[in-house]
This record gives sequence, structure tokens and C-alpha cells, in this order.
Amino acid sequence: MFRSLSAFAALYAFWLLLSGYFTGFLLAAGAGSALVVLIFARRMAVLDREGHPAHLGLSATLGYWPWLLKEIVKSGWDVTKRILDPSLPISPTLARFKPSQKSDLGLVIHANSITLTPGTVAIEVAPGEFLVHALTREGADGLADSEMDRRVSALEKD
Repeated sequence: MFRSLSAFAALYAFWLLLSGYFTGFLLAAGAGSALVVLIFARRMAVLDREGHPAHLGLSATLGYWPWLLKEIVKSGWDVTKRILDPSLPISPTLARFKPSQKSDLGLVIHANSITLTPGTVAIEVAPGEFLVHALTREGADGLADSEMDRRVSALEKD
């Protein structure tokens, strides 16, 4: 029930965000549309723990996403400095490491977080191994047993 209510709230909030109009008819149409999509999603059985990870709500919102945003900004600044430097101090590297996540959702969150961070791209993702392209050797060395790996693993346990 909680998963259905949170999915309805997310769909309706998304409708309101995209609409930008708050007339009675459009509010009702948005609620109806969100309800129809929710009924279809339940019928197709896609509202499971991984399809709609509502259990990550508060810990992800308050803990992980602000930290990830800070890391994205820091990494973006570092990449910008390296690109603007006339000597172009980069050392493209492929790095393999073993992530500590156990669930598919944890692996996906970790791989997407790596790819969202400028200067790194997750190329191959498997339960026992990630292959990541990093712009610098320092960036590649910092992937194994990283703070990101620990934070995603903690998020996965919630």
C-alpha cells in the first residue's frame, strides 16, 4: 500500500511540475492520469522493490543525494581545471574493482553515481566487478573501497 501511495504521489507531483497550471480541471486530470498509470503499473507488476524503491526515500533524500551532488560539483570543477590547463594533465585509465553492493538496485545506483560524476564512466557492470574509465589515474585509484561504495552499500541496507 505504501509503495502504491508513494508512486501515486510521485506521478502526481511530476504531472504538476510539468503542467505548471493549477486550475481545477487540470488538477483533476493530473490525479486521474496518475491513477490510471498506477493501475497499469500494478497490473504489469512493476511496482516492486527495485521498480519503485520507496524504501530509499528519506535516507536517500537527506543523506546520499546531497553528498553525491557535492561530489559531482567537486569533480566537475576538477575536470574543468584540467581541460583549461594548457598542459592538459590527464591520464585516461581503465580500472577494475569489486563493488560491495549485493542487490541489483545497489549496483545500478553505484554505477549511475560513477557515471554522473564528471571524469568517470562505468563501462561494464556486473555483480562482482565494475570496469570504469577515469580521466586521471588518481580518479581510477580512488574507486575501489571508496566513500561512494560505502555510502551506496549503506543506502542499500535501508
